[in-house]
Amino acid sequence: MQEHLWKKEEKVVQKTEFMREVELINSIIKTREELKVANINFELVDNELIDYYIYQIKANQAKLDYLLRLAKAKGIVVDRVNELKYRNALIENNEAV
Repeated sequence: MQEHLWKKEEKVVQKTEFMREVELINSIIKTREELKVANINFELVDNELIDYYIYQIKANQAKLDYLLRLAKAKGIVVDRVNELKYRNALIENNEAV
């Protein structure tokens, strides 16, 4: 006879609109940082890795453009004050920035 093991179902927690906005702003912040690092590395790299950093810069710029369009469509203004507000919200919800 076969034993059936049942897993306890966990409730799916719906994210609030504010938490979705926080995640979007967090993605914008991270992408900006990645773009900045890629640009710095591009300036310092040997010839062998120039193509790699060009690809990273283009990819991060395309991602940032997309995220900014999403933010604009939702009416979210991305500036330093809002970044701090969203970072604080992440910290309050025990999430990494």
